[in-house]
Amino acid sequence: MLNGPAKERDGTEIGSGAFAPTYIDVFAGCGGLSLGLHRAGWRGLFAIEKDAFAFATLQANFLTEGARFSYDWPSWLPQQPSTVEGVIAKHRDQLLALRGKVDLLAGGPPCQGFSSAGRRRADDPRNVMVDRYLELVEIVQPKVILLENVRGFTLDFKARAGGGTRENAAAQLSRKLSEHYEVEAQILRACDFGVPQNRPRFILVGTRKELGLEGGALADLRVSKAIVLQGYGLGATTSAQDAISDLEIGRNDLHPCPDSTGFEAIGYTGPITPYQRAMRDGHEGRTSDTRLAKHTPAIRERFADIIQMCREEGRSNRQLSPEMRAKLGITKMATRVLDAALPAPTVTSMPDDLLHYSEPRTLTVRENARLQSFPDWFVFKGKYTTGGHRRRMEVPRFTQVANAVPPLFAEILGHRLKNHCLRVSLAPAQTG
Repeated sequence: MLNGPAKERDGTEIGSGAFAPTYIDVFAGCGGLSLGLHRAGWRGLFAIEKDAFAFATLQANFLTEGARFSYDWPSWLPQQPSTVEGVIAKHRDQLLALRGKVDLLAGGPPCQGFSSAGRRRADDPRNVMVDRYLELVEIVQPKVILLENVRGFTLDFKARAGGGTRENAAAQLSRKLSEHYEVEAQILRACDFGVPQNRPRFILVGTRKELGLEGGALADLRVSKAIVLQGYGLGATTSAQDAISDLEIGRNDLHPCPDSTGFEAIGYTGPITPYQRAMRDGHEGRTSDTRLAKHTPAIRERFADIIQMCREEGRSNRQLSPEMRAKLGITKMATRVLDAALPAPTVTSMPDDLLHYSEPRTLTVRENARLQSFPDWFVFKGKYTTGGHRRRMEVPRFTQVANAVPPLFAEILGHRLKNHCLRVSLAPAQTG
């Protein structure tokens, strides 16, 4: 979509009588889910995000004058980083006043405690955010719930002592919601929805039982997918090269990075592929977040060797084999080289997990954002990276991108749920 009033895919302007169901975005991160829902014709009431860097990104893209999309932010809620428990404690009465009036409560509780890429622990303190989410559901009683999380959300936890397992978070959540909601869930891959990234994700949708709707909120996603992708002029599958070839150093000049003294950034000549034109989305001028990492000549030489070996051994998009790591003197397990012809592996918060398919370097924030389907006008705020103990407390730009719901995927889900919610929103409001 270009500048101007938000429009449906058929050109109908949202507002002025058009149906625009409402949503609240919880654990909003930098706003990937909000962006997709806005583009699908939803009206955001507000978002809850506790990290200062991620909230600064939300502010820059949704809460500034002239923003393409904005929330109908209530006067009672400060526009500042907040936890779910903090909002509930300070604003319970205002939240209760929303009961039955919110069409969708969307969000993804922190996933690090569930991810199979990390140390999965049933007692990880971040896992209790699911309980805070349920508490907010009980207070607001939205008509529909949309929850996104990692595939590990569906895996049972290993007991620490005595063997056996503990029930997975998805089963616990579905059971608790099932008293009042018709619950359905699937594992969906972003690459099946036009996003140039594999990225399997657990998607749960719950619909209030008293509304008397049949299930099927996740049915016919292929129809919404076709409508949304056709609106962007995209095919069903997008490769890494389709996504980021216009950002190759070999095609562009380098210039001093405007927000990082001593770093270089990639300039921009113009889009090459339909996906790149869609991601430009009317954006003109310099592209942000193209800061390059400072690789020494020795590191660049090693990266070139890794790229060549992965091509020769057919291991692009896959972890290096033990033999390759031994030959290169590498202990890191997660390093992958992009396969230019395929969607990328799942983007992570570690900048050196993915190497470019042809240039001996790691990816920029903007390239990761492209793999996540963020448009080029979407800017990221805060530090680029962080380390040490701060990794558990800060959400820098690379992590914001990695943690986000891909906006294109969210738009397709939003399109489908909006159709499902048409009947929901015509039902009498539940006052509880």
